[in-house]
Amino acid sequence: MTPSTGPDAPQGEQLKTSLRSDAERNRDRILAAARRLYAREGLGVSMASVAREAGVGKATLSRRFATREELINAVFADRMDAYAASVTTALADPDSWRAFTGYLYAICAMQAADRGFADVLTMTFPAAKALEARRAEAYNDVLALISRARETGFLREDFTDRDIPILLMANAGVVSAAGDAAPDAWRRLVAHMIRSYATPDAPVPLMPEAPSPAALYRAMVRLARSHPIAV
Repeated sequence: MTPSTGPDAPQGEQLKTSLRSDAERNRDRILAAARRLYAREGLGVSMASVAREAGVGKATLSRRFATREELINAVFADRMDAYAASVTTALADPDSWRAFTGYLYAICAMQAADRGFADVLTMTFPAAKALEARRAEAYNDVLALISRARETGFLREDFTDRDIPILLMANAGVVSAAGDAAPDAWRRLVAHMIRSYATPDAPVPLMPEAPSPAALYRAMVRLARSHPIAV
């Protein structure tokens, strides 16, 4: 224990140390609460809901994170790092077609694991500069991945980088709608999309089994309840 923070430290120094510790604990509680809510409910969660989940006041939340974008930036920094790493891993695969299809499955799996991140990958947050910078860095690697896949002759010439956000938007919708009623429905969507991107001679992944009628019914009921029709 150092003199500046031990029992013999001046009272003012002890108070400052205590306040810093409290502030750090509050920040950790806010981030943990936001991660839980975003993963479960997506980015539509209000800042007030995050404060309640964390057990802190709105003023405390505002001192730590002045805007929604700042909070999103902090919560998803590690997820965006993992996303960028998935592109790097794919580029290291000598089989360029396998690398491309594996990358698509990897990022869609990330969406399926976290509804909040599913939203992050289909939106842009100009104020969350670190998040957007990481996304921009990964984008250049994605372009290289697409170019290499096209050189194999297995990727259709009319496929463009804009098709990936379209896939992610579609997958985010499936993940959100299916929920825990049909949690693997996204896999079938990705398999269908990869087949649509492939040339006739391309090796394509096996088609995952479709959700059962009962699972799809539960998903549709769940979706209807979350989007009630006004009368």
